[in-house]
Amino acid sequence: MDYADRRRRLLKQLKAKSLPGLLVTNETNVSYLTGFTGDSSYLYLTPSDAVMISDARYSEQLETECPDLKVEIRSITTKLPEATANVLSAAKAKQVGLEASSVTWDFANTLKEHDKLKGVDLVPTAGLVEGLREVKDRYEVEAIRRAIDCAQKAFGILRASLRPELTEKQVADDLEFRVRTLGGTCGSFPSIVGVGPRAALPHGRPSEKRIGESEFVLVDWGARVDGYISDLTRILVTGKIPPKLERLYGVVLSANLVGIEAIRPGAKMKDVDAAARNVIVKAGYGKQFGHSLGHGIGRDVHESPRLASDQERELLAGMVVTIEPGIYLPGWGGIRIEDDVLVTKTGHEVLSSVPKRFEEVVL
Repeated sequence: MDYADRRRRLLKQLKAKSLPGLLVTNETNVSYLTGFTGDSSYLYLTPSDAVMISDARYSEQLETECPDLKVEIRSITTKLPEATANVLSAAKAKQVGLEASSVTWDFANTLKEHDKLKGVDLVPTAGLVEGLREVKDRYEVEAIRRAIDCAQKAFGILRASLRPELTEKQVADDLEFRVRTLGGTCGSFPSIVGVGPRAALPHGRPSEKRIGESEFVLVDWGARVDGYISDLTRILVTGKIPPKLERLYGVVLSANLVGIEAIRPGAKMKDVDAAARNVIVKAGYGKQFGHSLGHGIGRDVHESPRLASDQERELLAGMVVTIEPGIYLPGWGGIRIEDDVLVTKTGHEVLSSVPKRFEEVVL
């Protein structure tokens, strides 16, 4: 990956905003711009310099992962804000951009009140690096493909070994184990496993409820591979088929397919959301679909862009988004079908391939 090119593209944004430098404190953003895989480290970026501010634990790692960057290693007695102030002072910074969603109020005030930074203008910024991260390069798309492949293989093994006596937590734990044994670093997030009525909790935590206590189970899971994640959801029918389940599943599947079909470069994000949402609204369950249609994935499980009714922006080739319509009925259960989709130059490519026709989800 060309990390230097990513930094050059960020510098162009800073120039457009008349900002001479940016202190990158979000760990994911630091990694995206440098390739560094540690933590507790910041990047100070200007047109003439790129300095990593870290500590002795990472001296050797930084030499390996970031050989083209200057490194400021703070001593044991020097806290990170102090080390940051030293770097900014040495650079004779007059104005510095801060990532507003990342820095704490305490950290910003510490810098503002530091003796070495009197007169330095600290400017809050929002979404500069995140905007770059929206459009994936070829390496990133391939990493996401590997994350999807790992998650799908793990799910296939789990599906074949699913038993009525297993609890939601045991299923979630087994998924994590399978992801790791198949080469993943870990799951993208704690897997969501909801049996019957508990499937109505979009982000429910696995409990001791057993698979055999209802006729179906919702599984929302993913894998992290090479720093990138996948995010998938499927329903599995584990018992006698309730007619209501089959009917509602058909509605959600139609919404999923319509939403995917609406993805193309130039399509407004709110229109993609509306295309899928209208299917559920027309079926009479609009109020039971209470979240946006999807979101970007990459280094984080939830990142820009968002496919939601308030998003006027257009999709760009290279974005990877989820399509995850759902219907949630408290006391009965919920249905969500989620796929990961790449926006291509001419339309879209569905990256996930876990079977989802109703007859394919019946065990």
